[in-house]
Amino acid sequence: MKQYILFIVFLSNFFAKAQDFPEGFTYLNTIDNTIQLELRYLSNNNFIGKKIDGYKSNCVIVTLETANTLKIVQQKLLKKGLSLKIFDAYRPQQAVNHFVRWARVMNDTLMKNEYYPKVPKSELFKRGYIASKSGHTRGSTVDLTIVNVKTGKELDMGSPYDFFGIQSHPFYKNITEKQKENRLLLRKIMIDHNFKPYNNEWWHFTLRNEPFPKTYFNFPID
Repeated sequence: MKQYILFIVFLSNFFAKAQDFPEGFTYLNTIDNTIQLELRYLSNNNFIGKKIDGYKSNCVIVTLETANTLKIVQQKLLKKGLSLKIFDAYRPQQAVNHFVRWARVMNDTLMKNEYYPKVPKSELFKRGYIASKSGHTRGSTVDLTIVNVKTGKELDMGSPYDFFGIQSHPFYKNITEKQKENRLLLRKIMIDHNFKPYNNEWWHFTLRNEPFPKTYFNFPID
């Protein structure tokens, strides 16, 4: 009887958690649990150097359409011994607000050498690296790369994720042929599956015909 009660409590907690976000969203791992993830904004390993507001759990939330499409991409990559790895997906507005507050504090440059060595912090808004709204907040944008399943290593894309600079532009020329090939592999498979790339970041893709094109959500990642 005790075990039965504990099971009921577990189910209640699970479904309560699952209902914390609006209809049309899902945990990615309920659709595909083979896709790897490294949520940078849940850790200190990001351009601010601190955990970001709204990131409470190590899980990826996206719109259902995005999750189903990522599953198809993943299935094709797995056949080649490769896998998607997600750095960020749905991003609550409170996280975007955190970015904006940080960008206005000129003397907070903890991670400058690693993430924006040649960009003055005073120009982050002007150059488009920080904005008050983000496509991520609509739930159908993902930041991701490709990893080798056997080695667990990310394919070399020629610049780190979230690096502020022209080196992160998809067709940046001053990288090796192999790095260009890796970027093209990611870009092609995402475009082929109805994702739209972003001209300034090799890792950033948005689902075409996204279900919430004008809605910016703020529920936490939990």
